[in-house]
Amino acid sequence: MNLEIILSMAGGLGLFLFGMRVMSDSIEKVAGAKLRQILEQLTTNRFTGILVGIIFTAIIQSSSACTVMVVSFVNSGLMNLYQAAGVIFGANIGTTVTSLLVSFRLEKIAPIILLTGVILVMSCKKQRVMKVAEVIIGFGILFMGLGSMSSAMSGMKDSQAVLDLFASLQTPILAVLLGTVLTAIIQSSSVTVSIMVLMANQGLLGLDMCMFIILGCNIGACTSALLASLTGKKDAKRAASLHLIFNVIGTVIVYIIFRLGVSQVVDILSRIAYQDAGRTVAYAHIAIKLFQVIIMSPFIGGIVKLTYTLVPGDDKKIGYRDSHQLKYIGEKVVFNPATAVVEVIKELDRVASLAYENLNRAMNALITLDEESIQEVYEVEENIDFLSHAISDYLVKINQATLPIEDLRSIGALFHVVNDIERIGDHAENIADAAKVRLDTGVDFSKDAQAELGLMLDMVNTLLRFSIEMFVKSSDEHEEDIRNLEDAIDEKEKELQQKHLNRLTNNECTPEAGVLFSDIISGLERVADHASNIAFATAALDT
Repeated sequence: MNLEIILSMAGGLGLFLFGMRVMSDSIEKVAGAKLRQILEQLTTNRFTGILVGIIFTAIIQSSSACTVMVVSFVNSGLMNLYQAAGVIFGANIGTTVTSLLVSFRLEKIAPIILLTGVILVMSCKKQRVMKVAEVIIGFGILFMGLGSMSSAMSGMKDSQAVLDLFASLQTPILAVLLGTVLTAIIQSSSVTVSIMVLMANQGLLGLDMCMFIILGCNIGACTSALLASLTGKKDAKRAASLHLIFNVIGTVIVYIIFRLGVSQVVDILSRIAYQDAGRTVAYAHIAIKLFQVIIMSPFIGGIVKLTYTLVPGDDKKIGYRDSHQLKYIGEKVVFNPATAVVEVIKELDRVASLAYENLNRAMNALITLDEESIQEVYEVEENIDFLSHAISDYLVKINQATLPIEDLRSIGALFHVVNDIERIGDHAENIADAAKVRLDTGVDFSKDAQAELGLMLDMVNTLLRFSIEMFVKSSDEHEEDIRNLEDAIDEKEKELQQKHLNRLTNNECTPEAGVLFSDIISGLERVADHASNIAFATAALDT
C-alpha cells in the first residue's frame, strides 16, 4: 500500500469527520432551541421518549450529542431518569440514519450538494438561512470525504498486506473490541459503521466480522456521555450509566445470538439488501438497534434502579440561599450548548428569589429594627453580588460557544436581567441602611407612614412574583397585570410623596423621618421598574 493511498484515506476521513461536525453543529444552531423544547415537553412516558430520541438523533445525526444533551437535562433537573431512558433508547435507533445514507452512495452528487450550500452562504445574509446552508455544506463535505475514502479503499484491494490484515480478523471478541476502541476514539458510532459500509462495499471486510464490530460500536458510543457526566451530579452520572448498561446488556444478548448463527442473519439481511454488501451492513446496524430497544424497553424501570446501585448516594443539596455557590451552572455542572441558556435562567430564578426575600427582610427590619435581620440583609446582598457576577462571567463564556440561534440572541437580554436583579438587591441594602439609621438615631415613623409602606410593599411584591414567573416560564399570562401594577405603583409613589409632604407641613413627622420615608418609597418604585424589565426580557428570548 503506497503513501498516496494512505494520504487519500486520511484526507477522506478528515473531511468526513469535519463534515459530520459542521452538519451537526449547524443543525443544533438552527433547530437546537426547538429540539430542546420537544425534549422537555414530549418525553412524559417511555414510548414518546423513544420516538423523540429517534427523531432528534436522526435530525442532528449524532446519538452522542443527543445523549450528552439528555445527561445535561437530567443534571439540571429538567428531565428525570425514566424520561432520559426513553430518549437514550430512541437515540440508539436514530443514529443508524447516517450509515443508511452512506450505503446509498450519495458521494456521486456530493459536489452538487456542496456547491448549493456555498452559493446560499455567498448570496444570502440572513443568519438562519446561512446556518441551513452550513448544514448543506457539512452534508456535502461529509460525502466528499466518503468519496475520497472509497477511492482509497478500492486501491487497498491490490495490497496483499492489507488483505492479509483484514483476513486475520477472525475472532468475534477481537472484532467487538476493535469496534469499541475505534468508536471511543472517534466518539461516533455513526462514523465507525459508515467506514465499515465502505469497506464492505470494497470487499475488504467480511460481513460476519462487520456484525461483531457493530456490537463494539454500541459500547464505544457511550464514551461521550460518560465523559460529560464526570463533572455532573449523581443523576447525570446515572443517566450516562443507563446508556452504558443498555448498550452492554444489549451487546451481550446479540453477541450470543450471533455466535449461534451470524451467517444466517447475514444471509437474511443480504437478501433484503439485494446482495449489496454496504447496505447489508447498514441494515444490520438498524436491525441490531431495533432488536435491542424492543427487548430492553420493558425493563426500563429495572435499568433505572440498577443505576442507583452503580452510582449510590445523593448530591450535597445546594439551597437557593446557600452562599457563594452556583447550583445550575459553572465548572461543576455538565455543559451543553443546547441547554446552557435554560440553566442560566434557572440560576437567575434562584438569585431573583434571593433578592425578593431580601427586600422583604429589609422592609421588616426597617419596622422592627432587628439588628440580626439588618446584618442578614448585608450578608445576603453580598451573596447576590457574587452570584450576579458569576452568572455574568458565565454568560460571557457561553456567548463564545456554539449556541442555538434563538439562545444566542437572548444573551444580551440575560445580561440585563442579571443587572436588574442585582439592582433590586442594592435597593434592599439601601433599606437596611435606612433601618440602621433609624436604629442609631431613634428616628420614628408614624402609624400612617408604616401602613403606607406596607401597602406599597405588597404591590411591589405582587409585581415581583408575576415578573419572575413571566421571565422563567417565558409566559405572557401576567403581562397585563404587570403593566397595570407598574402604573399603579408609579401613581402610588406620587400619592405617598404628597401625603408625606402634607405630614411635614402639618408637623406630623420629623424632617429626618421624612427623608428616609421619601427615599424608601422612591426605592420601591425603582424596584418595580427593575421587576418590569425582568418580566419583559422574555420578549427578547422569544424573538
